[in-house]
Amino acid sequence: MHTPTLTILAALLTALVTAVLYAVWHFNKNIPGLRLWMLSFLCSLVFTVSLLLRGWLPEVVGVVISQGVVALGAYLCLLAGRSYMGLRPFSHLYAVAGIGALLALSVVFTLVYPHLGMRFVLMGVGSGVCYLLTARTLAVGGIHRVPARYLLAGVLCLHGLFVLLRPALFALGGAVPDGVLEGGLMASVSQFVLLEAIVATVLLSFGALILTNEFITSELRHLAEVDPLTSVFNRRAFFTLLDKAVSSTQRTHMPLPVLVLDLDHFKTINDTWGHRAGDDVLRHFVDLALRCLRKEDVMGRLGGEEFAIFLPNAGAQGARAVAERLRRLVESHPAVAGARSIPLTVSIGIALCGPGDAASAALQRADEAMYLAKQRGRNRVEMSGSAEPDTASAAVATVA
Repeated sequence: MHTPTLTILAALLTALVTAVLYAVWHFNKNIPGLRLWMLSFLCSLVFTVSLLLRGWLPEVVGVVISQGVVALGAYLCLLAGRSYMGLRPFSHLYAVAGIGALLALSVVFTLVYPHLGMRFVLMGVGSGVCYLLTARTLAVGGIHRVPARYLLAGVLCLHGLFVLLRPALFALGGAVPDGVLEGGLMASVSQFVLLEAIVATVLLSFGALILTNEFITSELRHLAEVDPLTSVFNRRAFFTLLDKAVSSTQRTHMPLPVLVLDLDHFKTINDTWGHRAGDDVLRHFVDLALRCLRKEDVMGRLGGEEFAIFLPNAGAQGARAVAERLRRLVESHPAVAGARSIPLTVSIGIALCGPGDAASAALQRADEAMYLAKQRGRNRVEMSGSAEPDTASAAVATVA
């Protein structure tokens, strides 16, 4: 297959990929980086079209267009990767300065000191570095947990290395000063480069679509597992995780502390200040609770103002210490709704889930301990099986 035919094929394929990515972005505009990837492929399309039109364009115009869109496309790819990973973009001033310097040098090596090899070097260095940086940006999170990112990162890395080494291939093929590629070896090199570009286009578009699917799947999982108001696990997801943690205790023979927490007089808060203030109180409470927890601790909302927490590898004393710290923190930090300060306390029940216990049974015992805390005056911590009042806890809340 001769070079013009490959160029036409590359242009058609890039146009198709750009159209597909635009359609996906049009209906999923919340996916980070997708619009930038679409624009990056659009730059590739402009580049392939400029190759087809190079016989009808002044040489310097064709060089400026080719160099500009290749550099811009690689930079947009880097921005897309950073956007997908939630990283801040680079300052565009550096990109404008870099691309401007690239174009100026390209004009110099076209009009002042004609040198096709140097133009290949300029085209390869900037874009190759951007592709390698994008690969480094995406290769985070663990290959077993997010394989799609590593797949795309691998393709970007190989493509970036090829782009950096591409000038050496043309040097081996032999390019004449006026930019016309001659000879069988040069034609073969040119065809090989176009084939690599076609394969890279297919694989990169495939990777971008896989990342789109990864993001959508993650969002759906988030909606299915996370309480939309407080952003902790919902009841169903919490029970699933608790069952897994209980299964782990069967192997390690270490008891798993389970806490049930209920905000005191929450109905009064809703009736007095309104449901919007009640929502603010729930979010405020969760923020305070998360301050007391480790990364491995799991918190969920069972419903209304009732929450549950399990603490792997904490033990009875560790669980009581966490519960007391949380109780004091809630008591000393009233919620703020607008200009109003809303006093807040919490009652906490603790149960230990040992080997052979069921998760539901442990949660039930923690719930009973929490109701015991309510009966003994609220704003206190009770351990399942404790018969005496917990003198370490303060019963300062007034029963409604």
